[in-house]
Amino acid sequence: MSTDLTRRGFLCAVAGCAAAAAGGCGDFTHTSFFRKNFRDYTREEVDALILDLEQEASLAYGREVTVGAEPPLPGVKFGYALDLSRCIGCRRCVYGCVEENNQSRDPQVHWIRVLEMDKERGIDFAHANAYYDAEEVPRPGHFYVPVACQQCENPPCVKSCPTGATWREEDGIVVVDYDWCIGCRCCLAACPYGARHFNWAEPEIPAADLNPDMHVLGNRTRAKGVVEKCTFCIQRVRKGRYPKCVEVCPVGARKFGDLYDPGSEIRYLLEHKRVFVLKAELNTRPRFFYFYG
Repeated sequence: MSTDLTRRGFLCAVAGCAAAAAGGCGDFTHTSFFRKNFRDYTREEVDALILDLEQEASLAYGREVTVGAEPPLPGVKFGYALDLSRCIGCRRCVYGCVEENNQSRDPQVHWIRVLEMDKERGIDFAHANAYYDAEEVPRPGHFYVPVACQQCENPPCVKSCPTGATWREEDGIVVVDYDWCIGCRCCLAACPYGARHFNWAEPEIPAADLNPDMHVLGNRTRAKGVVEKCTFCIQRVRKGRYPKCVEVCPVGARKFGDLYDPGSEIRYLLEHKRVFVLKAELNTRPRFFYFYG
């Protein structure tokens, strides 16, 4: 996707478009700057956008790319649970997420952070270590708390966005329209979980490492100057698959499913385990639950 044009360059864009129109050039409104908010698209406009994005990514990476726009599944609300008694801090979830969701390798962007904590202190974010380096995990006297987007029912990031570039879908996934993100980072300041990430530099993804199966509101390639975050692997879960982090966890600590389905594993855990959410006092109402199995 072209990254030369940003909303911060509005005056330059207007001047350039005026010149293009005067010169008899074709329609310039296909550029990311002029795209509407994704929620306002008609079906025909969605199809045209998808074709545009696929062509841009295929040309940029020299391989065939598909971009989906699968809508929320009717009558489904996704939820996630993590067994802290099983997590060993191996970070396979972190790098599985990077591969699946086309996060920048240089500079590195990680949607999942694994925090190492001291068992004697308990859950204590002030003394958590996100940069632990150990030959073997788990390290004696420590436990691990992975943190990503909590997919809040009452997300402060959505309330803080001045352009409406982020919102909560009917299936509970909080998404970002990268074309409408202006990089103001209000959502980063509003998120109490540190779950949003800003591209300070042009993201770098080797063509051989690119995941060509993308979603317009998920793992499609991003540009410098936009915010991104976990989407529960929207490109997978809306096709009936598990998020990548669930699949790669070697100890089965991660659980995912439909909160509305009384027969789902996630519902069983909520009904039979003592679960908790992070920073419950903030009333963000996360759909990411923690428990001790």
